[in-house]
Amino acid sequence: MWHSEPVTAHPQGLPRMAGDTTAQRPWPVRHLAPKVADHIAKMPWVWVEGQVLNLKRWNQRVFCTLRDTDVDMSLRVVVDAQVVQRLALDDGSHVVVHVRPEFYAKRGELTFTADRVELVGLGELLARIEHLRGILSAEGLFDPARKKPLPFFPQTVGLVCAQQGDAEHDVVSNARLRWPGVRFEIRRVTVQGAHAVPEVVDALAELDADPQVDVLVVARGGGSFEDLLPFSNETLVRAAAACRTPLVSAVGHEMDRPLLDLVADVRASTPTDAARRIVPDVAAERAGLVQWRTRARRGIDRRLTSEHQRLDLLRTRPVLVRPWTLLDPHTQRLATARDRAERAVTGRLDEAAAEVSRLSTALRALSPQATLDRGYAVVRLSDGTVVRRRTQARVGDRVTIRLAEGQISAEVVRKSRNS
Repeated sequence: MWHSEPVTAHPQGLPRMAGDTTAQRPWPVRHLAPKVADHIAKMPWVWVEGQVLNLKRWNQRVFCTLRDTDVDMSLRVVVDAQVVQRLALDDGSHVVVHVRPEFYAKRGELTFTADRVELVGLGELLARIEHLRGILSAEGLFDPARKKPLPFFPQTVGLVCAQQGDAEHDVVSNARLRWPGVRFEIRRVTVQGAHAVPEVVDALAELDADPQVDVLVVARGGGSFEDLLPFSNETLVRAAAACRTPLVSAVGHEMDRPLLDLVADVRASTPTDAARRIVPDVAAERAGLVQWRTRARRGIDRRLTSEHQRLDLLRTRPVLVRPWTLLDPHTQRLATARDRAERAVTGRLDEAAAEVSRLSTALRALSPQATLDRGYAVVRLSDGTVVRRRTQARVGDRVTIRLAEGQISAEVVRKSRNS
């Protein structure tokens, strides 16, 4: 609906407003197309930036597609040949265009007519790249801490390269010369112009999702500043930063540093340099192993020789020639201590023997047996009680009399006092 006027019938019976149309009362095409053209004609002139594609010249007019450099979106632009005759305009040119939309009612087509076209200069492009570099750097996309190390023995390399050119041959042939067992997953894409960014981004996403790919390589092999512009594109740079697989950038020479080089995990100056970085040199590794083995053997031999010499030197010392001499002082001290111990023990034993003899004599003198030997006897009742007084025994009790030698049994027949 273009207006908010009251609904009134068209003189010919058609609805006046678009919102009043129905399936039973539609507008014919001849009625709609002019309204669309009138509405679009009210739009002002506008400056638009993009990349030129499909440039064609016909009947004093130039037709082209103006494509956005970041997303897959484009406009159809028409301009008088005189406007661009002094410009080196070609496919891939980066331009700003002063356009106004026009709707061709007869064909129902929307196109944009340009009255001015200007090439974006090198200085402007450099300024934009530097501005983008600052933004991405502030976000940390170029931080060395986020860069991933390359695997030492990659089994599969994902290679993004041109559909035609030497980059693929340089990477593959040089890598296989260094490490014949390496495999490649190759995606051939457009590496310059308007289609480069989406094709490279899609190839990176596909290879990064492949679990068998151990390292990614984007190879181009240099070119002019304009040729390398896609590799400083924000969309491509952010896609490279999002890759989980280690990424090697090899799109320029020593003096060319697109933003992809800064975000990549490793920057190679050429495709040949990329081949050298992604795989080890089997010949060099073998030579290194031989060298290290030789060094290890020499080191062990030197250590053994040194230890043998030290052992020989130690064996010449008196302490090792006659080691028992170390024991002589201790042997003498041990003999002296042993003599002292023997004398001490003998003395103690003699003293103990004398004490035992004395005690034995005393024991014999006090022993009941000695008393018995002098003619005395020990009388015991039947319960074993020793009879010391006459009152302990009664007439008729059985008693046992212990003599010096043996004992006798008796019966008490009479008791009397001591006389």
